Amino acid sequence: MASPLVTDFPELAHLSREDLEDLLSDTVYFQAVFHSLGYVKDLYKSQTELGLANEAIAKNNLALQQRLYNLRAETQDAFDDAKKLEFRWKELEKEQKEVYQRFTPQFLLMRLRHSTTSQDEESEALATSFVQQAPSPPTAESGTGTPRSGRDIDEFVKEFKELRKVYHKRALWGEKWANGQVIWRED
Repeated sequence: MASPLVTDFPELAHLSREDLEDLLSDTVYFQAVFHSLGYVKDLYKSQTELGLANEAIAKNNLALQQRLYNLRAETQDAFDDAKKLEFRWKELEKEQKEVYQRFTPQFLLMRLRHSTTSQDEESEALATSFVQQAPSPPTAESGTGTPRSGRDIDEFVKEFKELRKVYHKRALWGEKWANGQVIWRED
């Protein structure tokens, strides 16, 4: 019956008992025999091949390292730019909302009402001013003042008529709005 040593390590079957004992006692001899075994040689060969493959991969990685750093920097710059643009987008949306606020139907109706009232007040102030304007002071000879010229009256009528025309147009739009005849498109 073969010994378990010979079964597990057939390469040692040709060694005598004395050689095996020397193998156990002499580390240099043990190393020489160990490194001459076929599967140890195969193991070292595989290890060397893996080492060379790892070295090739490492060289390739080092060659790509600068490109990777550049891409990383570009990516960071693009991300920073995107964040700035996102912040700017929010600012512009806020500005746009504020601008659009001035064109909402409620705001426009309020402006129409204010301008109608303002136009009415302006035309009434013009009429009051004209009525309260005194004729020229009396002279010693006639004892009466000179009446207004026809030109003054014509200018007043023309200006008053224009002011009232604008007032009535605005009042008409306000009335149409109140009756639901004005529709605002939101597009």
